[in-house]
Amino acid sequence: MIKKDHSCIVTAQFRVLEDKNLSNYEAIMDKAWIGVVVTMIFSIVGVIGDYFLKLASNYDNPMKSGWFYIGFALYASTAFGWVFVMRYLKLATIGVLYSVTIILLLSVVGFVFFKEALSPYEIVGIVLAIASLVLLARFA
Repeated sequence: MIKKDHSCIVTAQFRVLEDKNLSNYEAIMDKAWIGVVVTMIFSIVGVIGDYFLKLASNYDNPMKSGWFYIGFALYASTAFGWVFVMRYLKLATIGVLYSVTIILLLSVVGFVFFKEALSPYEIVGIVLAIASLVLLARFA
């Protein structure tokens, strides 16, 4: 009687499943990174919109200023990016990434273009925001 060894077949099938899972994982990670990049791009667009809204706020009637309409249009355009990103990232991840990016960029814009100073508490808050991003990237 010839004994059949099925372990070789099972091992081969397991390797095929491993390869499929790995490629599936890589595809998910590629989409996640695309989501991260798009989130950051639209965060930048939002900050540019904030810049124009800040310029509009210097007018007696800001909503009649051309700067207001530019800022508004930029803000509205980000909705397209969010719909795309929400397909690939969890809402909590988007929220943290967007918030931290906005905090950092608006702090730079306020300091550079509008000569706004940061208090020590605000600096600590920015450091903690960056720490939250690091934790999210590490454990999410």
